[in-house]
Amino acid sequence: MDGRALIYYVETGIYFLLALVALALEVWAFFDCLRHKANAFEAVSKRTKTFWLAVTGGALAVGLLSLLGGGGGLLGPLGLFGLVAVTAASVYLADVRPAVKDAGRGGSRNMGPYGPW
Repeated sequence: MDGRALIYYVETGIYFLLALVALALEVWAFFDCLRHKANAFEAVSKRTKTFWLAVTGGALAVGLLSLLGGGGGLLGPLGLFGLVAVTAASVYLADVRPAVKDAGRGGSRNMGPYGPW
């Protein structure tokens, strides 16, 4: 095996690992969005559940294509669509998920039977 072949296999392996990590993030975002109630999204002013299902579902679809597509290009894990998909899933997980999760619990943990304490 010459040096170019070794570099090719290492590069392909790195792209595959990045695509797997991105896909795991997108799967987590999509299925987490599925499990929350629709009124929780509107209660915290984070658009609608349908909107976030479309965003995270599209990210999941791009992630699957990215994993199957392999290397670079527009659909690779470091391609334009792959980065947009990971960003969309990350926005959901970092911003929307905590707010919706708190809304599902009834708000802040510092709430007593008669209000905040």
